[in-house]
Amino acid sequence: MERYNFKLVEEKWQKYWFENKSFAVDVNKNKKKFYCLEMFPYPSGRIHMGHVRNYTIGDVLARYKSLKGYNVLHPMGWDSFGMPAENAARQNNLNPKDWTESNISVMKAQLKKLGLSIDWDREISTCSTTYYKHQQKFFLELYDKGLVYRKENYVNWDPVDKTVLANEQVIDGKGWRSGATVERRKLNQWFFNITKFSNQLLDGLDSLKEWPEKVKTMQKNWIGKSFGCEISFKIESKKNIREIKCYTTRPDTLFGMSFLALSVDHPISQFYSEDPDFLEFKKQCSKSGTTEESIAVADKIGFKTDLFALNPLDQNSKVPVYFANFVLMDYGFGAVFGCPAHDQRDLDFANKYNLKILPVVKPKNNGEFKITNKAYTEDGILYNSAFLNGLKVPKESIPKTIEYLEKNNIGKRKVNFRLKDWGISRQRYWGCPIPIMYDEKNNPTKVPEHLLPITLPQINKFESSGNPLDELNDWKTIFIDGKKYTKETDTLDTFVDSSWYFLRFCSPKKNDYGYNIEDIKYWMPVDQYIGGVEHAILHLLYSRFFMHAISNENENLNIKEPFKGLFTQGMVCHETYKDKNGKWRNPEELISLNGKKFLKDDKNHEVKIGPSESMSKSKKNTIDPELIIKNYGADSVRFFILSDSPPEKDVQWSDEGMNSSYKFIQKLWGLNLKILNEIKMNYPKKESPELEIITTEFVENVQKNIENFSYNKIISSFHSMYSQINKIVNHKIDSEKWINNYSSILITMLPVLPHFASECLEGLKINMFKHNIEWPTINKSLLIKDEINFVIQINGKTRSVLNLKKNITETELISIIKKDDKLNKYIKYASIKKTIFIKNKLINLIISNV
Repeated sequence: MERYNFKLVEEKWQKYWFENKSFAVDVNKNKKKFYCLEMFPYPSGRIHMGHVRNYTIGDVLARYKSLKGYNVLHPMGWDSFGMPAENAARQNNLNPKDWTESNISVMKAQLKKLGLSIDWDREISTCSTTYYKHQQKFFLELYDKGLVYRKENYVNWDPVDKTVLANEQVIDGKGWRSGATVERRKLNQWFFNITKFSNQLLDGLDSLKEWPEKVKTMQKNWIGKSFGCEISFKIESKKNIREIKCYTTRPDTLFGMSFLALSVDHPISQFYSEDPDFLEFKKQCSKSGTTEESIAVADKIGFKTDLFALNPLDQNSKVPVYFANFVLMDYGFGAVFGCPAHDQRDLDFANKYNLKILPVVKPKNNGEFKITNKAYTEDGILYNSAFLNGLKVPKESIPKTIEYLEKNNIGKRKVNFRLKDWGISRQRYWGCPIPIMYDEKNNPTKVPEHLLPITLPQINKFESSGNPLDELNDWKTIFIDGKKYTKETDTLDTFVDSSWYFLRFCSPKKNDYGYNIEDIKYWMPVDQYIGGVEHAILHLLYSRFFMHAISNENENLNIKEPFKGLFTQGMVCHETYKDKNGKWRNPEELISLNGKKFLKDDKNHEVKIGPSESMSKSKKNTIDPELIIKNYGADSVRFFILSDSPPEKDVQWSDEGMNSSYKFIQKLWGLNLKILNEIKMNYPKKESPELEIITTEFVENVQKNIENFSYNKIISSFHSMYSQINKIVNHKIDSEKWINNYSSILITMLPVLPHFASECLEGLKINMFKHNIEWPTINKSLLIKDEINFVIQINGKTRSVLNLKKNITETELISIIKKDDKLNKYIKYASIKKTIFIKNKLINLIISNV
């Protein structure tokens, strides 16, 4: 039988699609719209299997919605600024623009081979002046609204990339790209005032009904709204220091206080500015970053002052005051009281400096107990707390303590947020220039709009470390009306680039502004956004802020949430391999012999097989998608990448699975040839509902599972449909019935196997460019079955499943059970005490032996 030549078919249809601009959006805005967007890629050189999975998931949905009659926007762009391009340029003596554009060209060609239904006419690149000139205008708009400001602040400094990182870009104390340990450094920086919208960003999560709960929880935790108390501690001091304020969420543990800790940047630090021991301590603190995460992994160190703080609930109790490296100046007032018995960080600190540890919360119905190396952080009952003893923690203890503090003018209720303003300055060349200039007194002012965009100068070779813009005096200097100014040399964080790109896709050709308001009102918000959960905090939170910011004080725009639906797909995983020297090995370097892996160039060298992990270049467990497409075809790759597991879970790559998908499409092609032959036979019409039932079930199941993101179940439906059709293909069904039903099956296949299904439809004389192809309608009446599978349980344990007529009564069912030899043996010598009967589902007989 003729084999399916996927190479010719895929080349043919891809050419048709792109030449005919098949996926450009309809200009008719009276149609219902669907905006489908996958997170755009960084152009690093070649696509990987993570890209394949992400864009295949989106493509299935976009094609399905198009067939359902929606005006679908499915665009693509490139997150093309960033440090990796600059680093690559330094290492290879390249211009980052050339390196980036070359990578875009390669990746675009690879993505096209997947047959994605992308409107390439809307392609954007964030490093293009036609993109970032609008970003500079947005920056100045936010500046006028008071949402952008500049201040000197301690920042997270990446010593390898030599740039500032936002808190969200520091992972376990290390730079998110370089992996270097982050340091503290004081710099003048530009900030977005994201904290102005803390409440709105938090409350807005409740409206996002189509977002995963885990993502919303991650954002809620990051915004970190807490209800607590502001407390004023009286200070005993010879330095004219009368009080220190702190914010706490646990004022009920005050009786367990054994120290007061201050940030090294607290205003009181000025009294120790000439103390060499303090200066050395401050230097040590600079070796860790400024985030809670970086501090959490650092050793807890402190500097004991000559100050003492009085306990506001017990004036006879006073505790030492320390500067401590685990206290942040931008949280609360840069001061915390330490209760070691009930906070692990405080306990570690107290043990190190031999401070008092007094438990004040105990488990219910528990007497005295000791704290050694593990703090007690659970609920319980207050004790060792004088007049607060016996209160339930935290339900009663916290409000009662705050009530007392307020009544005695010692403290007051306060709401606090963990979220900090977004530092957007980056000390690098390859980024969007900040449209600010400074006069001769170093006062910042906006670059006039008619001079935008501020473009990057041409640099063919990087000859120094750090930001080369600092050294380009000709570029930095600008004269306006005879007055000399100096341009800002910091560039914007690349997360600014990606915080509004979804708006640009709506109006990619508009020159005078970043978007057309009518386009935004029609297309926004994005109906379905697809991407990795690793962007749950950084990118998604920044994008939400940006929509709040540009909608603020804007009469024409009031869209606060950019993404209506969010889906986070899992990773693509592969076994890892190491040779005898402990070096990682790529799957393409290996050969299988007798169930073991050996090096191809040394078949005596056995390789150790490691765990399956997310594909990464560092561990060399990657698979080249282009090579797989070349060997198996794009449809086989799409089919496999959807088949193994639910799309929100990790998928395990296997050569066997890939080969199986390829073989199945060959089987579908063989079935297609059989059907075409049956159509030619022109059999007389006759009643044969089997084909219609198979078709209807297939269409309904695929539709339901696309809408539910149960893509692996779609693949199961393909296999089931093939098996069922193969059984009746020789039943002499008439041509009209075959054409009507088989065309519906093929149209249903289009989102998953677009090349194959298009070719088969053409075999039925149905051309995608000449016929208005729509998603098949479902005849629900064909799905109503007279018989159902009825679960039979005895004492709660399933003993059988019987196929019985629908709506059978309890009495009829018990009679059938008693006549069934297999089931009767369980009840023959027993007494039926009770029956649990659920119509058309199950019966449970509760029996006891006689």
